[in-house]
Amino acid sequence: MANVLERALRVGEGRLLRRLQQYAEAVNHLEDDFRELSDDDLKNETVLLRERYAAGESLDDMLPEAFAAVREAAVRTLGMRHFDVQLMGGAALHLGNIAEMKTGEGKTLVATLAAYLNAITSNGVHVITVNDYLASYQSELMGRVFRALGMSTGCILSGQSPAERREQYLADITYGTNNEFGFDYLRDNMAWQAEDTVQRGHSYAIVDEVDSILIDEARTPLIISGPASGEANRWFTEFANIARTLIADVDYEVDEKKRTVGVLETGIEKVEDYLGIDNLYESANTPLISFLNNSIKAIALFKKDKDYVVLNGEVLIVDEHTGRILTGRRYNEGIHQAIEAKEGVPVKAENQTLATVTLQNYFRLYQKLSGMTGTAETEAAEFMSTYHLGVVPIPTNKPMLRTDQADLVYKNEQVKFEQVVEDIARRHAMGQPVLVGTTSVEKSELLSKLLAKKGVRHEVLNAKNHAREAAIVAQAGRLGAVTVATNMAGRGTDVMLGGNAEFLAVSQMNSMGLSPVDTPDEYEAQWNSVFEAVKREVQLEAAKVVQVGGLYVLGTERHESRRIDNQLRGRSGRQGDPGESRFYLSLQDDLMRLFNSGAAEALMGRSSMPDDLAIESKVVSRAIRSAQSQVEARNAEIRKNVLKYDDVLNRQREAIYSDRRHILEGDDPLVQVVT
Repeated sequence: MANVLERALRVGEGRLLRRLQQYAEAVNHLEDDFRELSDDDLKNETVLLRERYAAGESLDDMLPEAFAAVREAAVRTLGMRHFDVQLMGGAALHLGNIAEMKTGEGKTLVATLAAYLNAITSNGVHVITVNDYLASYQSELMGRVFRALGMSTGCILSGQSPAERREQYLADITYGTNNEFGFDYLRDNMAWQAEDTVQRGHSYAIVDEVDSILIDEARTPLIISGPASGEANRWFTEFANIARTLIADVDYEVDEKKRTVGVLETGIEKVEDYLGIDNLYESANTPLISFLNNSIKAIALFKKDKDYVVLNGEVLIVDEHTGRILTGRRYNEGIHQAIEAKEGVPVKAENQTLATVTLQNYFRLYQKLSGMTGTAETEAAEFMSTYHLGVVPIPTNKPMLRTDQADLVYKNEQVKFEQVVEDIARRHAMGQPVLVGTTSVEKSELLSKLLAKKGVRHEVLNAKNHAREAAIVAQAGRLGAVTVATNMAGRGTDVMLGGNAEFLAVSQMNSMGLSPVDTPDEYEAQWNSVFEAVKREVQLEAAKVVQVGGLYVLGTERHESRRIDNQLRGRSGRQGDPGESRFYLSLQDDLMRLFNSGAAEALMGRSSMPDDLAIESKVVSRAIRSAQSQVEARNAEIRKNVLKYDDVLNRQREAIYSDRRHILEGDDPLVQVVT
């Protein structure tokens, strides 16, 4: 059935690719003409295109000239020329599709094409990224291309005041994360006066890493909450103490797969004795049951340095898909308070929901939507059914040379990590850069200790160390570099052999006291000489890295989503570079233990097999695929249900928000009521 659906979704794909190629050829024909233009003439192209649009010409008709202008501006400001496949990707975005482009194909540069063309309407274009760092970095770097064309860029970052945000939204092209855009929408609809609103409509959005934002993160709605009446309940701390005295499988049982707990008879008796009550289930004691369940869940299901971290006396949630801290997010229904009590930090009062929207319904507000990612085809059906977005695979600029080795599976986790360390040490001694993917902060720190014991110098990139993310990733492809990372290194980060010349040049310019925003003229004057010097150094080092085999990506565990695994592999082998990837697994890994315990137990039972011998069998590979399919199906069901419930709310939300906006803008409420 899946194959039939897949074939149906791909009908017309060849025809669309031919159309995209025709657009690229049309742009190529204009390249020499645009090269002859002066800087002022190039900037004036925007004025001319806007006049043509005002006269009734369509954006589709103006696409070749607009793309040719962007390509020339990128060459002059960044020293980068869009490849034909990037022009095809830009056209796919403009036509309202998801452009599936492999890692290292320059998606950031691709977005400039469709963003510029659609900004000609003067309605504003939103470019959505997965984190604040990428939003800031991309808006600064690509902002130079847009400024050369007479357009302005903005960037929405956490911590900005409403006045700052309003100014950023008034720019032609605005960068920011999905959370910032979504929460601004909710806050605008809670504003008491029109001057307090910041957004100016939802015309066109380009979503970078579209599968991460529209699929993975869509299981959790965006919620603005405020403190409920009263203070934090003393029972949270009381029950945290009680939960520590209870024993798993004796006093309570845990279902990790369904993420539920059940209190057993002996556990109930212990709680009743501790509290000095006769019957926990009497109506007067009913509220205490939820405190008990939450305190047990906090201990059994929510793990420190995996699901959350504790920083500066605060419990902060870690996003399982990106490995980043979800600032401002809190678990609901008392779970967050139970974790705070367990960790011994101040317990904050329970919140109440003031406004909420799912990411699905937020992105449906846009008149036109498009996206980019390296891994969208596995979710093509969901993209089509939920967002009416087609997936267009764009060819690579150069053939892929990466070698994906077979998984090595060990009986237990300890032996697996020992073998991982040996492999890293061997590669490091050769000078080959190694990027190690782990599934949690806890695992990244464990591996870091083992490497330190072995004497291997390395960097750690996780939620506790996210401030140095850009610097660590920029150096990860250098000779002999070893980088241990959580999923943070799997999204939107480009590991270049020899180092990231762009980032290193920007850092050098900053150290010279130059800024593209504060000192744009001096910045542009110095950029080419600094960038060329850095690029030469990087190229020399990259040649040495190629000789030792390119970047080696080592995964220490399979993620529950195949796409996340593919994202990690995709860090290596960009733009025709050589590379290699391999996953080291154990039968004690969470994925096997929870979702395919039968196969794991059968293999564990083979006592004749030594612990340090890797198991290579089709049974294991099938078991892993089966486990991932189970989790993906479960997550898809969760997303479907979240959307189903929100659709009911959405009709009411749209009606109320629309009336509210009319009243804020000074319309007569009586007219609204009568109509």
